[in-house]
Amino acid sequence: MGRPTIYDVAREARVSASTVSRAYARPGRVNSDTAQLIFRAAERIGYRVAVSRQPVPGAVRNAIALVVADVTNPFYGDIIKGAYEAAREAGYQLILSHTNESPAVERETIERELGQVDGVVIASSRMTDSALRMVAKQKAVVLLNRSLPEVSCVLNDAERGIRRAAEHLAMLGHDRITYVAGPETSWSDGVRWRALRHVAAELRLETRRVGPYEPTVLAGRHAAIRVAELAATAVQAYNDQLAIGIVQGLRQLGVRVPEQVSVVGFDNIPIDELVEPTLTTIASPLFRMGFTGVRNCIAVAQGAHPSGRPLVLPVRLVVRRSTGQRPDRSRKSTSPARGTTSVSGSASKAATSIVAGSR
Repeated sequence: MGRPTIYDVAREARVSASTVSRAYARPGRVNSDTAQLIFRAAERIGYRVAVSRQPVPGAVRNAIALVVADVTNPFYGDIIKGAYEAAREAGYQLILSHTNESPAVERETIERELGQVDGVVIASSRMTDSALRMVAKQKAVVLLNRSLPEVSCVLNDAERGIRRAAEHLAMLGHDRITYVAGPETSWSDGVRWRALRHVAAELRLETRRVGPYEPTVLAGRHAAIRVAELAATAVQAYNDQLAIGIVQGLRQLGVRVPEQVSVVGFDNIPIDELVEPTLTTIASPLFRMGFTGVRNCIAVAQGAHPSGRPLVLPVRLVVRRSTGQRPDRSRKSTSPARGTTSVSGSASKAATSIVAGSR
């Protein structure tokens, strides 16, 4: 009896041979449940895809590395949960590492783990494109929140999310949106800023960018000082943690949210509903992203080839209490001139206390 073929897998899984082919060759193009049914059927009958990569001596069998920028960031919680679930279903181990937002640490971590795993899922990579290509030549790689043509990628639809947020703010009467930027090395930050500029031009809104800032609540408190100096009425933050810090910092400065400034985040992490006011944000399907990333990485490790196009997951705007009608700015004296860096009166004292109490 010869080696099992995809036709044998198709009969065992009760699907078409073309569906089996897509499950291996085009990750993300087959329903998750169907793909798992196919992979289990293949395992039962002993079907194996020919893999060109040479195994590394001493490598751990059936293991995937998940590398995140900051394991303490709530953004990664559901990504990690989804990744663990996909690994468990496939009978794989998941090795979790975090890199403290450092490209150098990220590269060192991945190089250390390459010999122990079948593939690597990298969430929000801070490495250069060339460094990522080098890793992809050695192991199966899937990128989350990053696009690279030669690598399997899973993204959220940031452009659509930013558009919905800008339209929401415009409907509330805001004619200028201040973007509070994330890390300089963040690919997602560039995508979100470009998307905001594009939709703002269509809606005839002004935009300005401040930053970069680390994607943390503490950094958001510092960013609040600049937001107040610019007399911004609407803020789109790089992520939810920055947005929450901006809300807290503005409160310390005596600036009310949303009565004076509307704030929008990005990600929809659990604490968004626990802060006051609750945070309007762009919700990403984080669990699904982690699950799909690991599932696709396993498929690539088994011999599938990336389709060359990223898998883009849908997002939605969640409107809560941190956004409201634009305040009356008819009196010119209430707005500082563009480019000024002064915060007057009690706000100046509050700004000093934010900086002094930040360490």
